[in-house]
Amino acid sequence: MRKFIFLFLLLPVIGTAQKKEISLEDIYKKGSLRVAPVWAGFNEGNDEPEFKTDSLLDENGKLFGRAEGTVYNDKNPAIAIFLKGNEPIYRRSSKAFLYLYDDNTKKLVKLTKDKALHPSFSPDGKKLAYVMNNNLYLYDLATKKTKAITTDGKWNHIINGNCDWVYEEEFEFSQAYDWSPKGSYIAYYRFDESKVREYEFTMFDNEYNKQYSYKYPKAGEANSKVDIYIYNVATGKKVKANYEQGDIYIPRIKWTQADNELVVYWMNRHQDDLKLLLTNAQTGAGKSLYEEKNKYFIEINDDWWWLKDGKSYLFTSEKNGYRHLYLYSLDGTKKTQVTHGNFEVTEVNGVDEKHRLIYYTKAYPRPMDRNLFVTDFDGNNTRQLTEGEAWHRVSLNKDFSKFYDFSSDINSPQSITLNSIEYNNGTVNVSKEKTVDEGNKMKAKMDEYSYGKAEFIRVPNSKGDTLNGWMLKPLNFDPAKKYPVLFCNYGGPGSQQVANRFGAVSSWHQLLAQRGFIVVSVDNTGTGYRGEEFKKKTYLQLGKYEIEDQIDAAKYLGTLPYVDKANIGHWGWSYGGFMSALAITKGSETFSAAVSVAPVTNWRFYDNIYTERYMRTPQENAKGYDDNSPINFTDRIKGKYLLIHGTADDNVHFQNSVQMVKALVKSNVDFESAYYPDKNHGISGMMDNTSFHLWSKMTNWIIDNLGNENTKPLKTAPKLAPKPF
Repeated sequence: MRKFIFLFLLLPVIGTAQKKEISLEDIYKKGSLRVAPVWAGFNEGNDEPEFKTDSLLDENGKLFGRAEGTVYNDKNPAIAIFLKGNEPIYRRSSKAFLYLYDDNTKKLVKLTKDKALHPSFSPDGKKLAYVMNNNLYLYDLATKKTKAITTDGKWNHIINGNCDWVYEEEFEFSQAYDWSPKGSYIAYYRFDESKVREYEFTMFDNEYNKQYSYKYPKAGEANSKVDIYIYNVATGKKVKANYEQGDIYIPRIKWTQADNELVVYWMNRHQDDLKLLLTNAQTGAGKSLYEEKNKYFIEINDDWWWLKDGKSYLFTSEKNGYRHLYLYSLDGTKKTQVTHGNFEVTEVNGVDEKHRLIYYTKAYPRPMDRNLFVTDFDGNNTRQLTEGEAWHRVSLNKDFSKFYDFSSDINSPQSITLNSIEYNNGTVNVSKEKTVDEGNKMKAKMDEYSYGKAEFIRVPNSKGDTLNGWMLKPLNFDPAKKYPVLFCNYGGPGSQQVANRFGAVSSWHQLLAQRGFIVVSVDNTGTGYRGEEFKKKTYLQLGKYEIEDQIDAAKYLGTLPYVDKANIGHWGWSYGGFMSALAITKGSETFSAAVSVAPVTNWRFYDNIYTERYMRTPQENAKGYDDNSPINFTDRIKGKYLLIHGTADDNVHFQNSVQMVKALVKSNVDFESAYYPDKNHGISGMMDNTSFHLWSKMTNWIIDNLGNENTKPLKTAPKLAPKPF
């Protein structure tokens, strides 16, 4: 940077620097378009201590080096757990060796002979719990003794204190135990997965390879049997929580503010009936606290808060058509719907019990926007605290006197302001203290690399709805020319791609626009933040309305004078890959090319919690599964198709693409494919060049198979094998 300034001073007549075009190397190798994040946080006297580990010796007398993770002890800041040898498992889980460090003595002690998961200190800071080899352990810092809370853990049979695969993926948590508020009890899950069928895939890592086998319950298949136990730390005794058994789920457990009250969340297999059971930690007896039923399904989340008054709880629900806030008393005598209206509450940012106020974010004024609001516990006095058609992400301090506002829109990078909150006769007033960052570094990058500006579009479908979308036109757009269109779509239940935030339009999208493509994203029926009926219309027939909307949108764009309707393509990953497979099959009259990355190709191959939430079981709804599986429509394909998958995908199995290939071959359809050995659902890797290779493969394929006379190739392309003589 100093060199460029110096040259500018010496040669003032040159003027502005020459604009650059984005390259794949810039995005996936050099990181040229990245900008270092700006720190914005509150120093509230409890910052985590900094430990110097480089000079510490491990159990073999060798230098320990840098810790790969640290678990802090809030009650005793001198004590910490260091993680070493971190090994990722699935999306939300990893294991490592645990080392106990005492900063007073500068001593480091290896606690576990094998790698462990989820180390956490007790609320009083005197004990440590962790999971190792499917068992839950308790370590006493004073006596330096370890006790096994469970002993029956066994790989692919019994799991204690950690989730099985499908709970981790679909109920979105991995640590399956929790300390009570005072640390008198530990409540934990026990998964008996002995009746769950195993799935295997090959790891191509040596001369003879090896098989990886784990329990994965596909749609319609048996789940783990789940029990909840409550362990008394003082006595070493445990009781089992009592609830209705059968084909059910326990998607959450949460302690109230009382040390002996555990809330067990019970849900039936159809996921349309949720019960909260207030469970006694001494006896395991439970009584009904709350129940909600839905004609479609209920999505479990962490939007539940047990207030410090010990009398109330706050939660969100879609039961009145949109996701809103509710405040109930534990004794059931008071039930208040706090927020109202045809909008969605997207996040609860903080609950100020002192002033009886709730700070929350909602999708307002449009579904693609986010703004901060505050309301009282009765919902009678509500005020908007951030403004405009923009995306506001906020962070409040502990006493609710300040908040950082991270604000952006689809074309403007994030700016950060610090704001003050004042209370005056029950009214909340906000004033800006200072601007922390205006996003100027990213703005300079955007100018240097000629970023285009996206625009929001409204697209009619054939059902009478209007769909939200965005469009990025080519650099130096000429309305007299005709440009090919690439749809970039996910489209799954409750998702949102059309968002008024910076990053919704990626650098890769910008690269394609610079090569002469119109890039479009349209949120179809089934996506989120437009109310329950719009989201849940796809119930029992995933893919039907979604792809019909994508086809309608493509037909609509095909009527625009600057669109080359003979070259409209579709790209997607995961659920989006499923959509792309439907686009080239069911949408063959409209879409001329499609790229499916890691797609589901038949919902019979996917896990049961996710699939059955929207489809019920194949035994109950065979038609819903078969009528919307792209495997069954390969004979309709007319255009070009690229299919990509990682062979070690533990989530959407490589099996999906293999079965799609079988169907393509049977239908005598020409296609292209790429598989990435030993890669999971993310198909990534910088050190082994996977990310660059993958995105190069897709980008060049799109240019070659969807481009026209108004598009241009990449300046650099992957090396090709020499042609034989």
